[in-house]
Amino acid sequence: MARRLNIIYLNHYAGSLSLGMEYRPYYLAREWVRAGHEVTIVAADFSHVRARQPRKAREEVDGIAYRWLPTPAYQGNGLGRIKNIWSFLHQVWRMAPSLVVECKPNVVIASSTYPMDIWVARRIARLANAKLVYEVHDLWPASPMELSGMPWWHPFILLCQKAENDAYRDANCVVSMLPKVAEHMAHHGLSLHKLHIVPNGISPEDWPDLPAPLTGPLADYLKVLKSVDRTIVGYAGSHGLPNAMDVLLDAAVLLRNAPFSFVLVGSGHEKARLAQRVQSEGLNNVALFDPIPKTQIPALLAQFDIAYIGWQRTPLYRFGIAPNKLMDYMMAGCAVLHSVEAGNDPVAEANCGLTVTPESPQAVAQGLRQLAAATPQQRRDMGQRGRAFVLAHHTYPVLAQQFLEAMA
Repeated sequence: MARRLNIIYLNHYAGSLSLGMEYRPYYLAREWVRAGHEVTIVAADFSHVRARQPRKAREEVDGIAYRWLPTPAYQGNGLGRIKNIWSFLHQVWRMAPSLVVECKPNVVIASSTYPMDIWVARRIARLANAKLVYEVHDLWPASPMELSGMPWWHPFILLCQKAENDAYRDANCVVSMLPKVAEHMAHHGLSLHKLHIVPNGISPEDWPDLPAPLTGPLADYLKVLKSVDRTIVGYAGSHGLPNAMDVLLDAAVLLRNAPFSFVLVGSGHEKARLAQRVQSEGLNNVALFDPIPKTQIPALLAQFDIAYIGWQRTPLYRFGIAPNKLMDYMMAGCAVLHSVEAGNDPVAEANCGLTVTPESPQAVAQGLRQLAAATPQQRRDMGQRGRAFVLAHHTYPVLAQQFLEAMA
């Protein structure tokens, strides 16, 4: 190791194995700690994406120092969430001098999805004479503009645009999870020699040879489906508008009389409405289940004959996609039906399934028929190609080293 890094990792929504999403900061930090570096994650104590919230202001998890800042709870994307963001940023700004004294950072990473954390990260980096790194999850303000229709002149959009431009100008290094962002970032002032692509991934330790067994009603239901030789089409993840779940239900309608069973596991803003739709339309070939512990995900995915992931049709995805659930599907050795139009397509790259046009129930139904017509061995071969692709390119030991090299 050339030198020991003291890293402050600002991520508003950071989680851990015990708290839930977001997992990426935890996995990267764990690898850096194992490599001999010190990492302090600074995060809000309330996040809508976590399964549960932390109860302490400070804790250490697998050698990572966590600082949880008290922030107001909220629901949805309204004023409450803006107050939560403001509270977090205001506190980090005020505590910057003490963070520098305590942590003595030589690297500061801004990584909170929204771009305004670049300003507080820059303050810390300047006080410490440290390297400033900007990590891009999604492109803001492009995401709220293109997905939610917010106009360019909206004050929040103008604020985000100012922050994004400042990040590209002032960061020593920009790390993007999305692969097709160079042109956009250059247009907003980034010198492309500073850009590095480090996608999402998986931790091999979460995929033991003998995974935790699936239990409860979900396990019983899958056992029944297997006993009557149904083709199980599975989905495990968030039930939100971006996930195109209605397209999958529309495909289930088209396949009502075919030997397919659709098993949807997870939660999200659309879950209740989707459940009501399944009931009102009498979709007996669809079953919805609550989220399961992360340790049981490998056992769940092993029961799927075909794993589904879908997207809305939006120009935003021209910059690429980096979905966690797709990495899980591929690591589990699933044959994948991918309904997407994007700047990249890991399913096509790995040749581990079939990609069809988004927002087309007919295309999804036809794709499922095509994958179901393959022999079990052919689907297993697809799955093994996907698993090999993830192990080669998308494990956190590999990604953490790429990130370190970007920060060098």
